[in-house]
Amino acid sequence: MKKQLIALVFALLPLSVMGAGGANIHLDDFTPDLSDKASLQNGMRLFIDNCMGCHSAQYQRYERAADDLEMDKEMVVKEMIKGDQKIGEHMTIAMDPKDASNWFGAPPPDLTLEARLRGPDWVYTYLRSFYVDSERPWGVNNKVFPDVGMPNVLATMQGVQVCKGENCEELELKSAGTMSPEEFDKAMYDLTNFMAYMAEPSKMVSGTIGTYVLIFLAILFVFAYFLKKEYWRDVYSGSWRKDH
Repeated sequence: MKKQLIALVFALLPLSVMGAGGANIHLDDFTPDLSDKASLQNGMRLFIDNCMGCHSAQYQRYERAADDLEMDKEMVVKEMIKGDQKIGEHMTIAMDPKDASNWFGAPPPDLTLEARLRGPDWVYTYLRSFYVDSERPWGVNNKVFPDVGMPNVLATMQGVQVCKGENCEELELKSAGTMSPEEFDKAMYDLTNFMAYMAEPSKMVSGTIGTYVLIFLAILFVFAYFLKKEYWRDVYSGSWRKDH
């Protein structure tokens, strides 16, 4: 029993370490909307263009995403799939883990389940919380994930942020990017929305199935009610004749 407890502690330790970064930082509220196909489609484009240079989504298939998000498969093949991958394959990358370790200190994690592991609030806030830090290898840091080991690939869209206050209480936009702050926030909403879908794609189907089940139960209730009424009418009628 003692050995099993020790093994459990060591198994959970990496998760506690991963969630420890920026634990006291306020996270912005985020509510996924899996019914917003336009948001999810744009989120998939943003994910492929900005994240998949280093991060894979090895448990997600292009074809499944195209079907769920109602995207034209020919367009997905032409505009989104890089290299010689097929639409039926998983969303993997060509980067060698050894090269990634040399460049970043550790291989960039797979992002398929990231929104489920950390929560969409964390992901949404993290994507918008990079700032200039000359002491870091890539010249940037992140309020949500201190000492982050990746460059800010979103800087072109967002612009450059700097810390405001002695303890970096706030982030201030020093130079603008190609998007306004409102446009960037919307883009990061779409990206996080897609990552929330990717972490639990069954939610999209289960919501539809749940609606159908409720409709079926409502119709069944009507039939059951009238059947019960007819049945008990015969029972009461027979009982009345017997008593009289």
